[in-house]
Amino acid sequence: MHCPFCRHSDSRVIDSRTSDDGLSIRRRRQCPECGGRFSTIETASLNVIKRSGVIEPFSREKVMSGVRKACQGRPVTEGDLAVLAQTVEEAVRQTGASQIDTNEIGLAILGPLRALDEVAFLRFASVYQAFDSLEDFESAIAGLRADHADQPDRLRAGEAEPTR
Repeated sequence: MHCPFCRHSDSRVIDSRTSDDGLSIRRRRQCPECGGRFSTIETASLNVIKRSGVIEPFSREKVMSGVRKACQGRPVTEGDLAVLAQTVEEAVRQTGASQIDTNEIGLAILGPLRALDEVAFLRFASVYQAFDSLEDFESAIAGLRADHADQPDRLRAGEAEPTR
């Protein structure tokens, strides 16, 4: 790390702290040449390999943008989209890979989106998984219905019966 004051090619780390989101580290540094102090923020790089072969940095905003289209007209807030994008990024980073295919990002989006809004999930899945026919939609809907049938109703889940 070059000193921003004298351009000396070395610096010494004085203090390191993780940021609030835990995805970056703030380091306080000192130049051994001029004694100047400065801070750096370090993040692990995560690159996306697009279908065309182009490699670009991962972007939460791109995840939100893609999902936002599927959520048009649905009761989904920008905050919900931000949480979903963060969840997707955390899932992708947990793989430990520094490069990931767009296909894997799409798969990481499907689960949290399904939990957020099933209609938006169907919209996103229909584009992402390239639904070709009505049967593709019917199959996806059948999967959603099967999951609902497997979930116990509210009373069996431990919620108290409403008082009258």
